Amino acid sequence: MGIFSRASHEHLDEAAALPGREEAVPVPERHEVLGTPLVGPFPEGLESIVVGMGCFWGAERKLWQLPGVYTTAVGYAGGFTRNPTYRETCTGRTGHTEAVLVVYDPAVLPVEQLLKAFWEGHDPTQGNRQGNDVGTQYRSAIYTTSEAQLAAANATRAAYQQALSAAHKGDITTEVAPLGDFYYAEDYHQQYLAPTKNPNGYCGLGGTGVTCPVGVGLPAD
Repeated sequence: MGIFSRASHEHLDEAAALPGREEAVPVPERHEVLGTPLVGPFPEGLESIVVGMGCFWGAERKLWQLPGVYTTAVGYAGGFTRNPTYRETCTGRTGHTEAVLVVYDPAVLPVEQLLKAFWEGHDPTQGNRQGNDVGTQYRSAIYTTSEAQLAAANATRAAYQQALSAAHKGDITTEVAPLGDFYYAEDYHQQYLAPTKNPNGYCGLGGTGVTCPVGVGLPAD
């Protein structure tokens, strides 16, 4: 289901993208672990952000464990194809990256803390890959839903780049932009690594080992 208007995307020419379809894929009503709704409208006071960290199975598991997260869902974002399938996204012809929708309470989980978990939870210097997973669908990305989130994304990116450079690591390749469409992935992908589903399933994520400063000019926890 596309829940926001589309953002521009530089990895694929829109004319070459697969056309997709009007029908959204059905998703479970409730989060397998948290028990909360996967689809909005969400309670007042909560905020949403979409991030790409490589394979969305492991990324979602990392993020639903954060205190203050209301719900998470996996899907596709940053491209052109409407309501793409997983198979289509894996061809690289949708322009999307595998992504996680995170709905959170900013009074409990400030966006800077959420972004700290994002930066440290994968390697944002690898370009169109994450570990052994290779392709534009595995690129690192942050898609924001407010000006404050966008400012925090850019500020934490700059702060983390300084930390990476000091540790002699590479340059961040993460795509940072206002959120366009987020399309929910097929039901079997949702909370794939939940204890009740595939607790020992594949997760190819690995961080750089470098701590991300929380906010700008503040020490890390």
